[in-house]
Parts: sequence; structure tokens; C-alpha cells
Amino acid sequence: MTNSIGEIEEADCIVVIGSNTTSQHPMIASKVMRAKEKGAKLIVIDPRRIPLVEYADLFLQIIPGTNIALLNGMLNHLIQKGLIVEPFIQERTEGFDAVREKVKEYPVVKVREITGIRTDLLEQAAETYARSEKAMILYAMGVTQHLTGTDNVKAVANLAMATGNIGRRSTGVNPLRGQNNVQGACDMGALPNVMTGYQPVEDPAVRARFRDKWGLDVPENPGLTLVEMLDAAGKSAIKGMMVVGENPMLSDPDITHVGEALQTLDFLMVQDIFFTETAQFAHVVLPACSFAEKEGTFTNTDRRVQRIRKAIEPIGESKPDWQIVSELAREMKFDGFDYASTQEIMKEISCLTPSYGGISYERLDNGEVLHWPCPHDAHPGTPILHEGTFERGKGRFFPVEYAPPAELPDDEYPYFLNTGRVPFHFNGGSMTRRIEILDQEVSTGYVDIHPEDATKLGVEENDLLRVTSRRGDISIKAKISNKVEPGMVFIPIHFAECAVNVLTDTKLDPSAKIPALKDCAVRIEKVS
Repeated sequence: MTNSIGEIEEADCIVVIGSNTTSQHPMIASKVMRAKEKGAKLIVIDPRRIPLVEYADLFLQIIPGTNIALLNGMLNHLIQKGLIVEPFIQERTEGFDAVREKVKEYPVVKVREITGIRTDLLEQAAETYARSEKAMILYAMGVTQHLTGTDNVKAVANLAMATGNIGRRSTGVNPLRGQNNVQGACDMGALPNVMTGYQPVEDPAVRARFRDKWGLDVPENPGLTLVEMLDAAGKSAIKGMMVVGENPMLSDPDITHVGEALQTLDFLMVQDIFFTETAQFAHVVLPACSFAEKEGTFTNTDRRVQRIRKAIEPIGESKPDWQIVSELAREMKFDGFDYASTQEIMKEISCLTPSYGGISYERLDNGEVLHWPCPHDAHPGTPILHEGTFERGKGRFFPVEYAPPAELPDDEYPYFLNTGRVPFHFNGGSMTRRIEILDQEVSTGYVDIHPEDATKLGVEENDLLRVTSRRGDISIKAKISNKVEPGMVFIPIHFAECAVNVLTDTKLDPSAKIPALKDCAVRIEKVS
């Protein structure tokens, strides 16, 4: 996030696009609701009638995968109405002329044909956002999990920069991370092309810094993403794999392909707190302990580094992840893994990572609120990015072109499939489905289907349906709902017995390599 979570309450306008915020990020949703109570305008853009719609001033129920057309159309309308902030564009950005020309191709009438959004509604949403003194955009995986996910984000940034809604309190471009420490994991180099703090592995100076500290050469070429690794495993290009705190047999696209790839491996080790669907394929399972049994830090979606403290001793033979990794490294005769505590690891992080240079246990334990970048001990942290100037100097506009989703409905597969979460379960459900009171709320998966489509198919509530894509099929109960539009269905992701990712596609955004989980077409049949 360019801004901090607390600033949401003070925004004059909040645009939520591609995020079922109450289900995925309930604490952030509470900030949105407080902003509403203080008079903020709320604009929700989503293919589904999510719970937040009940509080929205404007709801744009977009056709799946048409975000770029909508955002380009909004920006084009604002340019025509003179509602962009020319001084900000001239002084602090570059490349706007190319964007100005590109969005001319998206008049509101054309955008209505692509997105299904009425022209008056689009214009009202654009003007409400642009006329607000402090306007924030919140987005999540409904924006990123497309073949055009990177361009979707660029279109969001274009809109924010053109209206001057960046670099100030309660404004900005604010992605909501999918899990509690995804931000921290990425910060620590859990990406194939960077070291900690997003330092490129292709930079010789970066490699030299880590080589001098570790006494090991760092590969100069980026590695593979998870989906790419599984593809390589399926082709026997990868022989062994270590899976830590991840359950690709439920969370990755085309699960059938994932299972085949895992079975091809010569060796699979899984490190987790429960015996997951992926662990069932493992040659060795190492018991990790939960957040309540270990020390360390989590980095929140707004870049705030937060201490976690051990509440209980690790249960049974389980150990914290850092201890397991260190012991494995020592068994493999690697030097430099003789850490005595997480505090020692944090000191190494600060030493090697400029954006974390001033973050320490001492400061965090003293109650300081620190958002990276925090380059030195006297630095207060950076809750708001791009104040005064952008990190790269001038903010860069990117012209982006709408392209249809990777997979569109047709005669054989006539329905858009959308996937997501319910508020009672978390991601793969390995924790929440073991909590009886939560499992009672939603005990298994279902498919939301519009009443019109249910009538056409002769489907009634709780009928067993077969949902089929080009990858596979699942059996799942029907839930007749007005939350989806005709021609679209929704299935939550948490349930292994009717795992929706049997259906989804492995096509990747070419830049970020994110799978296009939201680009999927299916057919539906009633099981007799």
C-alpha cells in the first residue's frame, strides 16, 4: 500500500475494486465503514454483489475481466470534463501524453459495451472520485489474477496520478495482500528475481553485498515462480522440492496438473503445521509450529513491521520455521546458519536490506510504529509513499490496452467462473476448517448461480451439480443467488472436497507471472 490502514478512516472517497473486503480483510473493511460514517463516498466495482455493496453510494457490477476498459473510460471522461490535475501531472509525472491518446479510444459508449456499466454510472463514479479532496483506491486479487493483471494495476495507478491522488494522506494506490505476512515474505526475497528489499539478483552490486556477508555466490539469473516450478517438475526439470507453509494442492490452478507434477518429483519435503493435501504427496513431513509458538515479525499490507511474540512453547516435536531451515542447512554443511534467535536474524535483515535498515527489535519493542522504507535508526518510517517526489524521480504513466480475458464463455462452456473467499474461512482452510464453530457456518463448498440460470437448467437449491472446465470437473451443491449476474457463477476456494482450482487455468500474466485464476469458463449440469 502507498498509504497506511489508519488513513482509510479519513478519506473523502474510497474506491474498492476487485476486493471482497469484508470477507478477505475484515479489519480494513471496518475502517471503510468508519469512513462511511464520517461521510466518505464509497464506490464498489466488482462482478459480484458483495456485502460491501449494501453500504456503497455507487455499485458498478462489471463484466469479469474488463477492468482496463472501465478505468480507461473513467480517465477519458475526466480528461474531457477537465477534472484531472494538470499541475501535478506536469510537475511530478512523465508519459501522460501517451495515456491521454490511448484513453481516447475508450469513450463511455464503447466502455458500456465492453463492461456492461451504464454510461451515467461510469461518469458519476469517475467524477465522484476526481472531485474528492482525498480519494483512496483499494484493490485485491480481483484486479491481479488475470492475464492482464499487471496492466490492470497500471490502469489503477494512471487514474490515481492523473487526479493527484497519491503522495498525500488518505489517498493512494492500495493493494490488499491475500494473507497476513505475504508482504513480509516478498520483502524478504520470497520472489524469484530479487533478494531482500526487492534488490534485483541481476545487479552485480547486490550479489556482491550478499556474497560478502554469506560467503556464497548468489545466482545472477532469476528463478521460477511457483506455477513455473510445478510445470518444470512435471517435465522432470526439477527433481526435488521443499514446500513451506503452502498448499498448492488446493490453492494453485489446475490441481490435477499440480498432483501429477508432485508425483513426478524424486523427493518432496513439506513443512507445515497440519497434514495438508500437499503433505499427502510428501516423502518427508516436518512439523512447523504456529504463529502463537514463535518469535519474529510480520509485515502488514501497509508495510508496517509488527512484532509477534511467543505465547506458548511449541507443541510436540514442532519447531519454528527458522530453526527447521537452519538445522537443515547445517546438516547440508552450509555455514552461516548458526543463529541463536530471531533477533539475530532481524539484525542481518537490517544489515542487508536498505528499506529495513532502521528497523530493530529494540525500536519495535519500545512501541514505535515503523513502516518501511526506514533506512536508519533515527528514521521515523514511511507511512505514506511518494510524498514530494516518487522513488524513481517522476511517476510514470503507462498506456494500457484492454484485452479480453484469457478464457471467455462459449457454447461448450457458457458461464464465467469467479472464485474467492467466505468470511468464515481463510485461504486453504487448513486452520479454519478445523475450528468447529467456523466450520458450522460454512461446512462445504457451493456454487452461486443466478435464479434465471437455475430455471433454465432446472436446478433447485442444494441440488448436486457438476461444474466442468477445460481442465476438469467437480461435484458441488447449488446455491441460488442474486449476488451473481446471469451467465456467471461463483465458487469459494477453501474446500478440498469440491476444490474449485481443479477448474482454473495455469495461464500467467506475462510480467508478474500471476496465474489468471479469475479467467475461467465452465459448463454446469445437474447430476441426476
